[in-house]
Amino acid sequence: MRDYSLLGEDGRQAVANGLSTATWYQPDIPRKRLKELMQRSDGPAIRDTAIWLAVLVATGVIGALTWFSWISVVAFVVYGVMYGSASDSRWHECGHGTAFKTRWMNTVVYQLACFMVMRNPTVWRWSHARHHTDTIIVGRDPEVLFTRPPKLFALAKNIFALSEIRPLGFAMFRHAAGRLNAGERSFIPETVNRAAFTAARIWLAIYAVVAALCVVFHSIVPAMLVGLPKLYGAWHMVLCGMLQHGGLAENVLDHRLNSRTVYMNRASRFVYWNMNYHVEHHLFPMVPFHALPRLHEELKAELPVPTNGFVGGFRELVPALLKQRTDPDYNIPRFLPNGTRLEVPVPTSQQTETTQ
Repeated sequence: MRDYSLLGEDGRQAVANGLSTATWYQPDIPRKRLKELMQRSDGPAIRDTAIWLAVLVATGVIGALTWFSWISVVAFVVYGVMYGSASDSRWHECGHGTAFKTRWMNTVVYQLACFMVMRNPTVWRWSHARHHTDTIIVGRDPEVLFTRPPKLFALAKNIFALSEIRPLGFAMFRHAAGRLNAGERSFIPETVNRAAFTAARIWLAIYAVVAALCVVFHSIVPAMLVGLPKLYGAWHMVLCGMLQHGGLAENVLDHRLNSRTVYMNRASRFVYWNMNYHVEHHLFPMVPFHALPRLHEELKAELPVPTNGFVGGFRELVPALLKQRTDPDYNIPRFLPNGTRLEVPVPTSQQTETTQ
């Protein structure tokens, strides 16, 4: 069993072996071209945010006015994905500060999206910074989704956020009470603690109002609009998230070995905000979402062959997870377009055992 906690032995070994805050592989790209791709712009994000909010308002109104009809079912299916899944990519990109060129726009959308996906804006800003610094390094990355051996039942439940809603809810109450756990304190500066606590208290007040409205109107419609979409609309976010790193190598310093790029349809790319280009995002996280397809074209000769769609992704992922139940060291092999296999380095501890 591996210790994925942030204060355990695996984390200490990662630091001792030079895997923490290390130098990662980076492909060769002309500096001028990279600078062009990193240019920020308000236009694409304003357009997409206007569409996102318009769809949310329209489907929310239709769903509420036609409640308990087939029309409301369709409306809330779309509303749920816009609320419970699209918000995940929005907090992510705005958290990087790259979605918009204008800083306050990033801040506003980030705060809104964090509330919708129930991720404390302060905690997750620092958590995600650690995720990029120590991507899938056991005991260092707080955002590892797939532990080894994998917990398949918990993964299946999480299609509707059933595995994460409880810890997220407890975290919100804990933060509202003015407390961080030991793991959070390991990566969050004390100077921002108050912001984390304030956000949680505001959220609790909003949820209290929603609960009161449900009681007053004898209806769950207010909760269908605020709160419950985190559950019934999370499935697209979860499916995309599983493909980001699932089945790939741990404890390596090459994002080509631990991240996956997936070709997706246009609708999913809108919801996911181009995070399906996930290898590219980890290689150059300051490239805005709208430039990731161009970055992909620039680098694809040096990156593993992308996976084709959700079907292709899960055809690759599911057998790997089943194999990792009995062989936790198994990793899905990655191949460059020219057929060259990218080799996973032997961990330092195994090299030592072989030498002895």
